[in-house]
Amino acid sequence: MESLTEQRPVNNPVVYGFLRLAGVSAARHKALAGALAEYCRSHELQLSGVFTDRDAAAGATSAAFTGLLDVLALPDVYGVIAPALSHLGPKAIAAERGRRIEKAGSRLLLVRKPEASSHAVSRSRPGRRRHPGTARVLDAES
Repeated sequence: MESLTEQRPVNNPVVYGFLRLAGVSAARHKALAGALAEYCRSHELQLSGVFTDRDAAAGATSAAFTGLLDVLALPDVYGVIAPALSHLGPKAIAAERGRRIEKAGSRLLLVRKPEASSHAVSRSRPGRRRHPGTARVLDAES
């Protein structure tokens, strides 16, 4: 009989981070990269690098995103982690980048779920805060 997975050496799934930080301070960059690293530690993911897009006008094919796609072609890469969907860019660019990540055979993990809308919160009860450690997995099928 084989031992349990917890009793065998198993590598954590490899992920790469992606941040979109146009005009953001070095301290904010460090904090967001640290949040990605902590999330990966707590969810048994191996954060192998973080790509940072600092050019807001670059469109869907920035140098940082192209580099990300290059590493997604490496064997045994599980996916991409970002703090929120907005880090992939504005809606149209984020949708295109999401499709390209999926086409590369990778998963997109988001630390924060997308907000439904500001009108969804009832005015008769206080708004609830989302837990910052919740991930949303897009394309969860294997």
